[in-house]
Amino acid sequence: MNRRTFFQSTAAGAIAAQSPQPVQAAKWPKPIRFTLGCQSGPTDEKRLQFFKRHSVNNINGYPAAKGENVKYSVEDLQKLKDLCQKHEIKLEMIAPPYLASSHIDRTTRPAIMLGDGANRDRDIAEIQQLIRDCAKVGIPAIKYNMSILGVVRTERTKGRGGTDLSTWKHSVAKPANPLTRAGVVKADLYWERITYFLERVIPVANEFKIRMACHPHDPGMPPAGYQGVDTVLGTVDGLKKFLSIKESPYHGLNFCQGTVSEMLENPGKEIFDVIRYFGSRKKIFNVHFRNIRGKRNDFQEVFPDEGDVDFVEAIKTYREVDYPYMLMPDHVPHHPDDPGGHQAFAFCYGYIRALIQASDRLS
Repeated sequence: MNRRTFFQSTAAGAIAAQSPQPVQAAKWPKPIRFTLGCQSGPTDEKRLQFFKRHSVNNINGYPAAKGENVKYSVEDLQKLKDLCQKHEIKLEMIAPPYLASSHIDRTTRPAIMLGDGANRDRDIAEIQQLIRDCAKVGIPAIKYNMSILGVVRTERTKGRGGTDLSTWKHSVAKPANPLTRAGVVKADLYWERITYFLERVIPVANEFKIRMACHPHDPGMPPAGYQGVDTVLGTVDGLKKFLSIKESPYHGLNFCQGTVSEMLENPGKEIFDVIRYFGSRKKIFNVHFRNIRGKRNDFQEVFPDEGDVDFVEAIKTYREVDYPYMLMPDHVPHHPDDPGGHQAFAFCYGYIRALIQASDRLS
């Protein structure tokens, strides 16, 4: 090699050494499968346009029939699915017209949770038929509650920008009545009623391959209960027991991350392992992706970016367990300038959508 060739090759090597080399991004073992979703109703043209404007392409929907005394027909379900398809939105889930998160004293269809003989069997038969009809139409999941107390809260408290926040402070709670119309419902009796339902419903769900997603009790209560009721689905151990009663890949949770955070003494640290436990067992069928400030027996429901749970870490954890369904906002803060909650929901949609995109692109 002559002198000129030597210096040319040396210079070229130095330039190459100084040039940035392509960095291979670390790869997650599996791609993201979860999506932004919502469950706010009614599911009509106006609401579906609102969803579409905000990149919500997957929903829990509500058939047009109203009230707790109705039965959804195959035609009702098909009309709902067709309406969603018109707007290019996927109908992932529905809720029955009863078994909602309402207080037992206010619901007109309380038989299942009261253990009310023939009326309970009638209502369970309707749920069984709803499962069959969802299979016919192609709706893959049903969400429901097994609640007596509904969503229990104390006086709302102030949040940012003049909002007011759903709040629970057990130390100041004063129920209007010492007991509900269900009377005293200790844990054994509550589990008996839950088991009666699951033993009749989950085999049908298994046969027709429809996921049944149950919402936890909101909030968890002290061991002595509240209004005479032991909230057995108000602890992580209670949710584990619930899932063990009737083992099936179609028996799982509407995993309200907010509600589960409300069960914990240190939700900012504990929630991720709870997600891992249920997510790795494929028992999370839907996620209410909301945040809280506080802990068990004393919390506020806040916007997703300001609570005690790190939502970036939460997104990473759902991806870690390969969660494949919806992440949806829930229980948004209220403001008098936003009476329908549209501004708050829009903020949550954008926040969750951005988290999903960032998690996907930055991995």
